[in-house]
Amino acid sequence: MWSFHSECTSEVRLVGKTVVITGANTGIGKETARDLYRRGARIILACRNIQKANDALKDIKTNFPSKKDRKQFQGNPGDLVIYRLDLSSLKSVKECAKNLLTNESAIHLLINNAGVMMCPQETTEDGFELQLQTNYIGHFLLTLLLLPKMQSSGPGCRILNVSSLIHNYGAIHDDLNLKKSYTPFKAYAQSKLANILFTKELARRLKGANINGINVYSLHPGVITTELGRHFSTTIFPGASTFFRLLMQPVFKNSEQGAQTTIYCSVDEKAADETGLYYKECRVAIPQWRAQNDQIAKDLWNQTCRLLHLECDENFAKFLKTVSCQITE
Repeated sequence: MWSFHSECTSEVRLVGKTVVITGANTGIGKETARDLYRRGARIILACRNIQKANDALKDIKTNFPSKKDRKQFQGNPGDLVIYRLDLSSLKSVKECAKNLLTNESAIHLLINNAGVMMCPQETTEDGFELQLQTNYIGHFLLTLLLLPKMQSSGPGCRILNVSSLIHNYGAIHDDLNLKKSYTPFKAYAQSKLANILFTKELARRLKGANINGINVYSLHPGVITTELGRHFSTTIFPGASTFFRLLMQPVFKNSEQGAQTTIYCSVDEKAADETGLYYKECRVAIPQWRAQNDQIAKDLWNQTCRLLHLECDENFAKFLKTVSCQITE
């Protein structure tokens, strides 16, 4: 098990705050939900599999974080609610956003955590490569649809995009769907680089539109023993999932340890003064050069808008109104 890792030490309570976490039924998403729920927040588990979400909800209610005596966990816990969200379906993304906007009075924190890793080549019902849509495009659309609600919920709102150290090996390809050049690793690395570029460009556009009170973060959680590697034996070689676990055991974190940087970006007081940056081990880190390039970030934003049939408008307030119309389509 990982012996050297950072922990979020913030004692902030989140009473009265509403948090949306995608993929909160397992792994670091569930551990993030467990921590923030014990800090008093209303936690929305946005998940594809409702049965697994119900199982996670029961576990979170029953079991504390490992260090339950910490000050931030003293006091009443918050609430736990489940919404259905399948990021591989834009229809589901729109329906989930519509339900959240209708039923929730505020959204203070959006954690785009869900993802798939190095799966066999697959095209979604919307015509996108599965990893691209699940890890990036679905979260891109969900974020834009929820932004107006977050604007009215501020100040102090945050958006987190969970990326990966694997982004270091990624590039943004002319054909984002990699129809003729797909490999599981190439697609995953591209999607995780896209998460960081999205963070950077969204922060720029929020600032340009004088929309204050919403900060944006991307992060690498660490090498974690989660379900993400379940496709390795199919996409790499038979037995690869087991081999990878054995090889990486000395540096693996468990899910609670892996959730610490997500929790840090969600609650830390110092991070409240930062936006558009990339984090690992509960501190600001430097991503690869493409992730620091303003033009690549802007080009990806525009390319994504075209894929979603959105007009690329530099007037961000006007743009968000256009995006909101997608819910009624």
